[in-house]
Parts: sequence; C-alpha cells; structure tokens
Amino acid sequence: MEDIVRLENAGMSFAVRVGLFAPRRFINAVDDISLAIKEGEILSLVGESGCGKTTTGKIICGLIKPTKGKILFHGQDIWKMSRREFTKYRRAVQIIHQDPYASLNPSSTVYKILSTPLLKHKIVSNKREALKEVERLLETVGLTPSEDFLHKYPHQLSGGQRQRVAVARTLTVNPKFMVADEPVSMIDVSIRLSILKLLSKLKEELGATFLFITHDLAVARYFTWKGRVAVMYLGNIVEMGSTPKVIGEPLHPYTKALLSAVPEPDPKVTRSKKMMELRSLDIPSLLNLPSGCRFHPRCPFYMKDTCDATTPPLTEVKKDYYVSCLLYGK
Repeated sequence: MEDIVRLENAGMSFAVRVGLFAPRRFINAVDDISLAIKEGEILSLVGESGCGKTTTGKIICGLIKPTKGKILFHGQDIWKMSRREFTKYRRAVQIIHQDPYASLNPSSTVYKILSTPLLKHKIVSNKREALKEVERLLETVGLTPSEDFLHKYPHQLSGGQRQRVAVARTLTVNPKFMVADEPVSMIDVSIRLSILKLLSKLKEELGATFLFITHDLAVARYFTWKGRVAVMYLGNIVEMGSTPKVIGEPLHPYTKALLSAVPEPDPKVTRSKKMMELRSLDIPSLLNLPSGCRFHPRCPFYMKDTCDATTPPLTEVKKDYYVSCLLYGK
C-alpha cells in the first residue's frame, strides 16, 4: 500500500512571551518529525500532555502550516497545492476534536450542524436530500431513532451523544483520513468503549485511515492492536513500531515508564507491578530543553557525558521498529 500521508522533517515553532515586557522567545512544539502513514492503517500517537501530539494532528489536517519540513498527501506537498486541490485535500482529511462540549456550535441544532457541510460542498442538491442524509448519518453513529435528535441543541445531549454527533459531522464529507484527537478523554469512562467500538466499526466499513491521538496507552492498545504506535516526548518521536511489540516489548526507557504506570485489570498484578523509578518527575520546559537526549534528566539508564552530549536519531533497530535511544543501534 502507498503512503497516504507523509511528514518529512516537519516542525512547528510558536512565539511566546514569559512576561508582559519580555522579548519574544520560540518553543518547538514539534521538532523534526518524519512519519509515514499508509492507506487503511491505524497509527496511535501517544505521550504525556504537551508533547506535541495535537499540534502534529493539526499539521496533518492542514489547520496550521509548519515552520519547517513538508506534509505530503499522496506524494504531493499540501502547501504547494492549488486552491482547488487544497479544498479537496481538506475534505479528504478530517479531525474529530477532543472536547465535544466546545467543538459543536451551541446555537445550532443537530440537523443544522450536519446539513451545513452537505449543502456547502454540494454533496446533496436540496434540503430534502440533506434531511435524509442527516438521518442516515445519525443512524450510522448509533443515534436512533434519528428523529429524536434532529432538532436538539448540543446542550440537550449527553457527552457521549455529542461526541457521536461530532463523529457524524466528520463523516459528512466522506473523508479518507481521520485524525481522532483524544476522542474519548472528555466523556464518561462507562461509555468510552462504545465510542471506540463505533470508530472501529467505521474503520472497517469505510476503509478509512486513522491517526489516533491519546495519552492513554491502555486505550491505544485496545484501539490500535492491529496497527502501529508512535511514542512522543517533548516534540520528538522516541519509539515507533507495531502495537504488540511496543506494548509487549518496549525498548525506550520513556515507553517503559509509561507502561509501568498503566493499571492492570487484575488487582493482584497491579499490586505486584514494579513502577520504574525515574531520576526526576519534572518534565523539562520547552523554553529550556536539555542538551543531548531530551529524556536524559529523567532517565534511570542515564550515561554521563553520553546521553547529555549526543542527540540520538530515530534508528531502525529491528525491521519496521524505530527507537531514539543511545542504548540501541550502532
């Protein structure tokens, strides 16, 4: 299969001011990422909050222009596309936002939210067809009977129902690639599984490609078991490979630390599980990044004058398995 999306040395910097009269400084939210996602694949992007996952998703969706590098869609640089080509690209790549309470217009009904893109992009030719398509979309995402939801406003829906409407809105333009940005983190634990099952069902029925963004490795393991996982830390990808290998046999110390903190279903296993002891619990500031390996101030395997002096590249240590750590590779 060909790559549907490819990032080549992509980076995103933001200007910030620490004080009111302080000079502008720049932080690298995403720094020199190279990543390829094949058609029909699921890739989970995991890591702590603030590591650059959402920024990476927005770069892929064309919502923000990276300050360096390229984003290729079917081999074509999206920022060199014509206006017509870019419009087609934006239709093909859609995002499911994290917060269903903020991503839906509170002054619009469910029908209005879902019919607007259908009419704007001329997917339907009139309001009668729009109504039928909206009803079909609501049934597709499990909001039945659809008549009960058409004329409701977002505040009249539960968190899970809002997220289903958000998913239905993403489906209105028949996307080929979906970025699911923490799609279950803002809803009740009791209904998270139903949303994940809905996304899995859509993946099978539509054959869409997914970038699944999450900070929860347990969720990534469930949703992406047949796909790949990429682990991010402070704007860099530090480990990437098939989900069973990354979850079952992690190599990077940061991935090991994340997995050691995941609770197990069996309480006995959880109690006997040994937590990895880090050198520091504090995450370095993006305004003052450490030299060498960015994880070395916290890494229990730190090697003096090596880890703090050399920046490890993302290296293929096994077939289709990549790690950015001086403990591995040549």
